Amino acid sequence: MKTNSDSTLAQLLKNTTGIIKTLKAVDFAEGTLIKKGQKQAYFDLGVFGTAIIYGVEYLNASDIIKKMAIGDKISAKVVDIENDDGYVELSLAEAGRQKIWAEIKEIKDKDEPILVKITAANSGGLITEVGGMKAFLPVSQLSNDHYPRVTDGSKEKILEELKKMVGMELKVKIITNTQNLNKLIVSEREIANENVKELLNKYKVGDIVEGVISGVADFGAFIRFVDQPSIEGLIHISEIDHKLIENPKEVVKVNDTVRAQIVEVKDGRVSLSLKALKPNPWDTITDKYKDGQEIMGTVTRFNPFGAFVALDPEIQGLIHVTEFGGVDEMKKQIEIGKQYRFKVESIKAAEKRIILKMVK
Repeated sequence: MKTNSDSTLAQLLKNTTGIIKTLKAVDFAEGTLIKKGQKQAYFDLGVFGTAIIYGVEYLNASDIIKKMAIGDKISAKVVDIENDDGYVELSLAEAGRQKIWAEIKEIKDKDEPILVKITAANSGGLITEVGGMKAFLPVSQLSNDHYPRVTDGSKEKILEELKKMVGMELKVKIITNTQNLNKLIVSEREIANENVKELLNKYKVGDIVEGVISGVADFGAFIRFVDQPSIEGLIHISEIDHKLIENPKEVVKVNDTVRAQIVEVKDGRVSLSLKALKPNPWDTITDKYKDGQEIMGTVTRFNPFGAFVALDPEIQGLIHVTEFGGVDEMKKQIEIGKQYRFKVESIKAAEKRIILKMVK
């Protein structure tokens, strides 16, 4: 049964219907509590009129409403812009989430670090929570200390390493907070980078450092500076040696002590090179090999373009697949690990390439 007071509120609302229709369901509106009942509560939405929370929505929010005093303000979700009685219907089910997202935004805006507990893992990263909201910590945003060092890039092995971190507490920063997509991403690397950035200020491109190989992956090797163990850099596979290598383990292994040259310092990361400190055999390649020269070589691997042939421990040549009439035919005529006689067709030192032909 409606009270006179209810009818008055409804009539006031109907006088502003044109304004109310500018509201949309799923909008969030701020209202002031003007009346509480046992099964409903009324809120003043200003130019948008009067709103009501009742039924299931009231039961779900009863604990919140009971603690409210007349005049208190609250943000609630619009579920109906005008019900049969002329009221805007509100839901407080999202009010708590709104508050949490506001707090998350404040933390991100202040660039504050927070402590989180890892609750689960998948091959892409770690799952955690911030204020009850699920958050994701991608593998790429882990610090060097926690980055999974998997040599073959196997997703299964990466997942095994990540699972070891479930239950750990990590200090992170919020880097993405997209409420409408319910997307919250955090980074441990951001914090580590801040510390490393300060330490890297004393280093520059061209500096030579001594380090210890701390990890080896299929894309390169990690090196920890001897004089500053907090700094860990990456030696990309292309910077390990002048010769072509398929796996960094062919040249380095964990705990090796090496000297490397800094080739880039950027965004708290440092990239280094081992080959920069080694003599480049391609600088004197024409002293050793000549166009038209015949030489024995060992087939090391196939690719869609042909086969690589080791002419000596440092230099590999390439014989094109067109020499054989196709990949299948090439694999019938030559085998990996076997020696054959080749002729040097051309030498392109700048491109680090020697083109070969079979001697039949």
